[in-house]
Amino acid sequence: MPPHLNHPKRPTRRQLLAWAVALPAIAALTACSVQATAAGETDSDALKAPLASEVPAGTELVVGDPTTQVALELSGEIDNFTFPIKFANLSGGPQTTEAFRAKALDVGSVADIPPIHATWTGLDVKIVASQYRADAVRFPVYELGIAPKAGISSLADLRGKKIAYSPGQAQGALVLRILEKAGLKQTDVKLVELPSTGDVYPTALAAKQVDAAPLGGVNIKRYLAKYGGEGATTIRHGLRDDPGHLYAPVQVLQDPAKAAALREYVQRWGAAQRWIEDHPKEWRDGYYVRNQNLGAEDGDYLIKAAGRKDIPTSWTEAIARHQQTIDLLAREQQKPQFDAHKLYDTRFESIGGTAFAGAGASPAASAATPSTAATGAKP
Repeated sequence: MPPHLNHPKRPTRRQLLAWAVALPAIAALTACSVQATAAGETDSDALKAPLASEVPAGTELVVGDPTTQVALELSGEIDNFTFPIKFANLSGGPQTTEAFRAKALDVGSVADIPPIHATWTGLDVKIVASQYRADAVRFPVYELGIAPKAGISSLADLRGKKIAYSPGQAQGALVLRILEKAGLKQTDVKLVELPSTGDVYPTALAAKQVDAAPLGGVNIKRYLAKYGGEGATTIRHGLRDDPGHLYAPVQVLQDPAKAAALREYVQRWGAAQRWIEDHPKEWRDGYYVRNQNLGAEDGDYLIKAAGRKDIPTSWTEAIARHQQTIDLLAREQQKPQFDAHKLYDTRFESIGGTAFAGAGASPAASAATPSTAATGAKP
């Protein structure tokens, strides 16, 4: 039966903010091993159906995307949703995957590795939006932090060194890609498993617990400022490390009402990303200073370091790059191979990029009812 397509009454900003929630801590669940054949399973008919152009009454989403939440609020885009949203204050692959398993979250924001590992642990997920950096090599997300007096001035010098490693996260995959670029194997170095959270990596470098570790964000600036006098440095790895995705459990996407709500969320997400790019001062003050409690100088540094956004309307190149990452991790971590196309719900392919471009061309356009153009939506 087709979903009921009457518009619900638009919620107010006060209601939307009141609905924001922080999910309670979710106990980690033991994941079953995925069989290699599971990666080749055919998508259900529900995932092939066009997306509805309106969100049925009574539909809501639970979203784990704290950064975009702030952008939606600062830009006013949050007032334009036609359905209620609950924002969960969580991010990153492990938390998001646990929330998916507990059926406590509908969509989350991560890099490119969590969807791969979710698949390997038997959790079917799909990417519904992707963003990158327009000049990814010049504006990397991470630099390789080098401990004082570690004797590393190039990637080739990593041979025999201790490197911080976080399997299942973007930093861990980057370490494997760096080794591959340097012509090194895992056995040529000592991988030290450490969580890539907070200041764990800068602290480990300073204590010489490791010789090298991927550093991102303001940790790069602070590490060099604090330990540069002792000989601490960073190295540019010269690789793309920029993928950012919204992904959702297949079970959510098989629900036509939830899928319609995700279509609208991805569109408003795209408009919010454009607002971030076009309003650097407001973003610095509203997000980095007031929300993240950073100084204005740190905020300016992070904005400059990120460069320009790239939200494509075609995922062809992105899927090819994702396949390379899957192949590398499968080989290095002894995991099953699978086709990267499995990770993408192509019904959403052009939605985020179209909204991103449209918001720049016509700021008022995003305030209107979401367009059905180029979305595969049913009229």
